[in-house]
Amino acid sequence: MKVQVVRLATPPLVLLVVIGMLWELATRIFAVPEWLLPAPSVIWGEFSSSLPQLVPHTMRTLVEVGLGYGLALVAAFVMAGMLEQSMVVRRALHPLLVTSQAIPIFALAPLLAIWFGFGILPKILIVALVCFFPIAISLAGGFRVADPDMVALLRSMGADDRQVFFKVKWPSAIPSLLSGMKIAASYSVIAAVIAEWIGASQGLGLYMLRASNSFQTARVFSAIGVVAVLSIVLFLSVDVIGRLIAPWTYVHEEESSS
Repeated sequence: MKVQVVRLATPPLVLLVVIGMLWELATRIFAVPEWLLPAPSVIWGEFSSSLPQLVPHTMRTLVEVGLGYGLALVAAFVMAGMLEQSMVVRRALHPLLVTSQAIPIFALAPLLAIWFGFGILPKILIVALVCFFPIAISLAGGFRVADPDMVALLRSMGADDRQVFFKVKWPSAIPSLLSGMKIAASYSVIAAVIAEWIGASQGLGLYMLRASNSFQTARVFSAIGVVAVLSIVLFLSVDVIGRLIAPWTYVHEEESSS
């Protein structure tokens, strides 16, 4: 397992190192101003010096992400269950769910700020709205790919809807659910940052906005790096949780990569 992790992680790490070296070299050769494009060494120095200021903003964004993601997960389970249990509900709500994704988040964030103020609630709602759709659609789709022969077999043995759901539909939906949760996890931090751009007292979005307005480009890049790392960590966390609660869903993937 460790060998496989090293083998998968080595190529992207090597590529990042090469890009960083070329970036550093280009900024020095062409004497690019730091306010325009700082070198990676300058960004790292800014990150190290501003870490005491960066930590509280990062923690605030993580709180927004955690609460918003949890709310989206609960709402997605409820919605997917409704779509699965009722054909009428599925026909009525499914097109609306898809259409809702055409509404840009920048259009919703100011409205939520007007309705709920500039506290933490609008940020939580923005994260929840962004994360809700991929989880709900993936879970609902997972329910529909349940083996009809297994469902018919359980029905012939006298199983009720609850038993069919937990013994056939739920296990078959777990891979789809995990895929939707990974997508939502990678979007969640970005959603929180965008919500903080509209108005906030603390958070990575506000930190980046202030730094950008002051032409502190190295500080902006350091915050972008934190956002990227948080997104990757959340994505990998969902993957680890999935391997713990449903290891059978990864058997085929590991066999094909070996």
